[in-house]
Amino acid sequence: MLLSLERVERVFGGVRAVDGATFDVGAGEVHGLIGPNGAGKTTLLNLVSGVLRPTAGAIRLDGERIDGLAPDRIAARGVTRTFQNIRLFPALSAADNVIVGEHLRRHAPLWRRMLFLRAAADEERSARARAEALLARVGLADRARERAASLSYGEQRRVEIARALGSEPRVLLLDEPTAGMNPAEVEAIGALIREVAQQGHSVLLVEHNVPLVMSVCDRVTVVSFGKVIARGRPAEVARDPAVITAYLGSDA
Repeated sequence: MLLSLERVERVFGGVRAVDGATFDVGAGEVHGLIGPNGAGKTTLLNLVSGVLRPTAGAIRLDGERIDGLAPDRIAARGVTRTFQNIRLFPALSAADNVIVGEHLRRHAPLWRRMLFLRAAADEERSARARAEALLARVGLADRARERAASLSYGEQRRVEIARALGSEPRVLLLDEPTAGMNPAEVEAIGALIREVAQQGHSVLLVEHNVPLVMSVCDRVTVVSFGKVIARGRPAEVARDPAVITAYLGSDA
C-alpha cells in the first residue's frame, strides 16, 4: 500500500479527535473517507499532510514514516492537498495560482529569474503552459487569466484541484472538493477524480456527497468520533449497521 496509517491518534487537551485510526490507500486507488460532521476526517488529512502531528501512531508513505515531517517535506515526497476552506491568492489569476503549486518542479533559482536569464524564462513559459493545461483538465480553460476573486465558488474549488495536481503528486488529498457545486459540476469532478487515479495517482477523498463517494471510490473508510467504524467496498460499507447508525441514529 502506498499510504498507510497505523493506530494514529490526535488529542487536543481532553478531546481525542482521532482515536487509533488504521487504514491504507493503495497505488492508483480512490479511497473515500466519510463520516458525520465532527468525526475527525479533516483532522486525519491534516495529520497526513503534516499540518498537525500525531499524538501517537505512525503514518507511512511507501513504507517510510512521514509523521513528524514538516508539510513542505511531505509535499516534496509526493503528498499534496486541497483544503476545506478555499485558500487561493485572490488577486492572482487562476493560472498564476496553479503555477504556485508547481514550485516543487521548478529548478531555476530566484536570481536567474530576476535577471531574466533564458533558462529561467523557458521554465516560466513551461510552467504557464502546464498550468493552462491543468485548468483545461478541470474545465476552466477559458478562465485562466481571470482573477481568482472573480471566479464562482465552484470554479475556485476547481482551481484548487488544478493547483494540487501541479506538483504531480503520488497521493492527492481532497477535502470536500465538490462543496458548493451544482450537480453537473459534481459529475465533472467525479470524472476528473477517476481520471487522476487512472493516471497512477492515489486519491484520499473526504466528501459529504455520499452518492459521489459510492460512485468513484474503490474502497471507503468510515470514521465516527475519531474511530474507524467500517472499511471496505462502497456497497459493503453502505449496508454496515454501524455506518447506518452513525449517519441516521440508532432508531434507523
